[in-house]
Amino acid sequence: MEFSDKELNIFNEMMKVVKRYPDFKKYELRMESSLQIPGLEIYPDRRKIYRDRMEIRLTAKEFDILCLLAANCGRVLTYTQIYQEVWGDYVQDIENNTIGYHICNLKEKLFAASPCSAFHIRCVRNVGYCFETTMEE
Repeated sequence: MEFSDKELNIFNEMMKVVKRYPDFKKYELRMESSLQIPGLEIYPDRRKIYRDRMEIRLTAKEFDILCLLAANCGRVLTYTQIYQEVWGDYVQDIENNTIGYHICNLKEKLFAASPCSAFHIRCVRNVGYCFETTMEE
């Protein structure tokens, strides 16, 4: 793209103003990111989850756990990995029951919203959890 001399002068003047005020906010339109899983739509920026256009209400920790597991679909995440990502702490002797409690509540809410879903959260005993889909995407 080329500017005429007049346009270039205007552009340079605008850039001087922007540089003079470093706290000047830029506004831009961008597409909202979402994570699409068969039967679920996850919108991390809005912290919302939908099943067939119906919102599934989750606590903050349940939402964070679901996003983490769904983003790593098919991978087994250890208790330590989940705890560090969701709670932001490093603990040597994490309480697996804490994670299990939140996963149990999350699974109940997901099942209530969609009893015949194409995904599930699988427990890998003494290791962690894995989010899996039962359909090919």
